Amino acid sequence: MTVAAESAAGVVQSVDWLAIAPPTIAAVVGLLVLVADLFVGDKKKVLLGWISVAGLAVAALSLLPILNDDRSTFCLTDGANACSYTADRFTLVIQLLVLGGALLAGLLSMSALKDANGTAGQLPEGEFWFLLLSSAAGAALLPASRDLATLVVALEVASLPAFALVGLRHGDKRSSEAALKFFLSSVTATAVTLMGVSFVYAATGTLHLTEIAEELRHVDGQLDTLAQTGVALTLVGFAFKVAAVPFHFWVPDTYVGAPLPVAAYLSVVGKAVGFTGLILVTVVAFPSYADVWGPALAVLAALTMTAGNVAALRQQATRAYSAVRLLAWSSVGQAGYLLVPIAAAGYADNPAEAEKAIGSTVAYALMYAVVNLGGFAVVALVGRTQRLNRVGDYRGLYATSPLAALVLGFFLLCLAGLPPGIIGLFAKVTVFSAAVGAGLGWLAVVMAANVVIALFYYLQWTALLFRAPEGEPVKHRVPAPLTAAIALAAVLGIALSGAPQLVLRFSDTGLF
Repeated sequence: MTVAAESAAGVVQSVDWLAIAPPTIAAVVGLLVLVADLFVGDKKKVLLGWISVAGLAVAALSLLPILNDDRSTFCLTDGANACSYTADRFTLVIQLLVLGGALLAGLLSMSALKDANGTAGQLPEGEFWFLLLSSAAGAALLPASRDLATLVVALEVASLPAFALVGLRHGDKRSSEAALKFFLSSVTATAVTLMGVSFVYAATGTLHLTEIAEELRHVDGQLDTLAQTGVALTLVGFAFKVAAVPFHFWVPDTYVGAPLPVAAYLSVVGKAVGFTGLILVTVVAFPSYADVWGPALAVLAALTMTAGNVAALRQQATRAYSAVRLLAWSSVGQAGYLLVPIAAAGYADNPAEAEKAIGSTVAYALMYAVVNLGGFAVVALVGRTQRLNRVGDYRGLYATSPLAALVLGFFLLCLAGLPPGIIGLFAKVTVFSAAVGAGLGWLAVVMAANVVIALFYYLQWTALLFRAPEGEPVKHRVPAPLTAAIALAAVLGIALSGAPQLVLRFSDTGLF
């Protein structure tokens, strides 16, 4: 073999197709749907939805062969132990959350793409499914990313289709305005993140997260300020993505203006993308700066949960208030809870304790994903007959749709952390324990106060479901895909309440 051939062989990397199967399947199915849309008639467009949902299910099932086997690919060939894609326990759990959330959002979308009479709605089906699958592929790639370049690319692949999804409703000014606000805020976040990444690369000379962690411990004194600025800018960029205060302003208008399944998707998958990226850059890449990002995230957590819950409580005083806007402010408050264990990881004495803190965030995110998507599913049901979808429209829902009312009440109690929503209660206790264990007593007190504040608007909405209806009750016709989404979320929520250890064990064993 010639020297040139040996050199070429040294840079050729084998691809572990089994490891990269989940995002790859979602991306391939998205392309197939886009092409199939050109040949499928209007009356058979529903097939595109079923193909997309089936593709997401297959992508989620592709996690099973690698469930107990950490795998890495796209690794450096110079002997360094650094890879760009790693399918470890953390990756698989987040990919399950992302693909499962996208699947439930897909079931919601199949009903939203048709109007109440079953005819074509305002959303172009082929483009919708392509964008949803593309975004899901990027979201599934992100938790496996182990270098900053792949991380940013995955973040943008997840975000760019989401802009179009928000503004996809033709002729709707609110949808266009929501897409513009979402786009501008996300572009700002991306610009800040890219500047931070470039500074970190200039200071360390590498993009791989594990190598950055090592290099930041020995940064040359002349580059220390550059490294600190890069770390700060990167964290600010991800704070935009997770809708932390004061970067949360885009959330309420975006959720209200977007098609309801897209709002549900953003509230779970979009949030998971932001928090996953934040976990990777803080715990994996920047542990040597924990004394900076730990206190900063603790303050952000307190401000975010307080702003979200107070805004929801203030607006819920009027029954004319939009149910979707209430869920939007609730998601801001929930983002504050999710930030608490990440902040606690900054105060950990060793990597094992930091991993357990991160496990608390993941456990809470899994609970939140199930019950929040279930809540959006019932909101989608009511929205089929109540165009404005106000909180007041849910009065007497039990009289017309008893199962829907019971399920929505269960989801709201899970979010509030009250029985029978046991999983919500245990998840909050786990997050609370992470704060106390890290010595963040003041943050635990703030969280406890916010849980009490949130009880008011969650319980008010729950009580409204069982009051006597005003006027003639409205019957709600439930399409099969929407029924499946509500039933699946309810079954998962009940199962997790009956066996909370299924997700809470992550807070004891860690994930990395």
